[in-house]
Amino acid sequence: MLPFLDAAQVAEAAQVAERHGWDGIFLAEVVWGVDAWVSLTAAAMRTGTIRLGTMLTPMARFKPWDLASRVGTLDRLSGGRVQLAVGLGALHPGWTAFERDAGRRERALLLDEGLAVYDGLMRGQPFAFDGQRYQVEPTDFFPPDPPVQQPRVPVWVVGAHGSPKSMERAARWDGLVPNVRDAGGMRGPESPAELAEIVAAARRLRNEAGLPWDGYDVVCEGVTAAGDPVREWGQAGATWWIESDWSVTDPEVLWRRIQAGPPTT
Repeated sequence: MLPFLDAAQVAEAAQVAERHGWDGIFLAEVVWGVDAWVSLTAAAMRTGTIRLGTMLTPMARFKPWDLASRVGTLDRLSGGRVQLAVGLGALHPGWTAFERDAGRRERALLLDEGLAVYDGLMRGQPFAFDGQRYQVEPTDFFPPDPPVQQPRVPVWVVGAHGSPKSMERAARWDGLVPNVRDAGGMRGPESPAELAEIVAAARRLRNEAGLPWDGYDVVCEGVTAAGDPVREWGQAGATWWIESDWSVTDPEVLWRRIQAGPPTT
């Protein structure tokens, strides 16, 4: 995770990360600020293998056709290295400075419809959608080539353990960003044992929906020192560990952590 960097710094950090064995770089997508997709495009032009994604995109804040255009374009440019992560989005001053929150239910509706439109556009024309918030008609006006990754650039979705609708949504897509809803609000799993419980729930939901578990991602975030093991998280079901330290605002500190290499699995 590369917080608080401008586009040129993201491109440089991606090069360093690729040389030191990291599998991906991720950026937050903000309502106003440094554009995540421009920054990831700069990184794509300076790298060859590392994956490029968001952690995460508050999908209710963006038109799904705009998002599908950016994601598909970068997937073709990068040779199929893009990863999209979405959620309702955490409310913070960088959001509410510009618009009022319409409420969690409305954000959930926009997320569900947005994902449906995103998926349909990724699969190509003709595509139509008639929802409560979005209406889309087929078009032959300069449709883009399909993305490299098929049938779509994969989507990780936040799933809140303790919220059946949230977990069901995440189980329908390509990966789970596990959260836990408790008295203190939303948080990530605090232990491999807690993660294993969430993974078991996601497995059941995938099975009930007739969807395979193989190829489905489980994404955990945390902070480690170089060489620290994250093996227990993998044993609990995580397929990705994202090194995510939001307290680091000094690029030199971030550079040193990147150069030290990823944790061990």
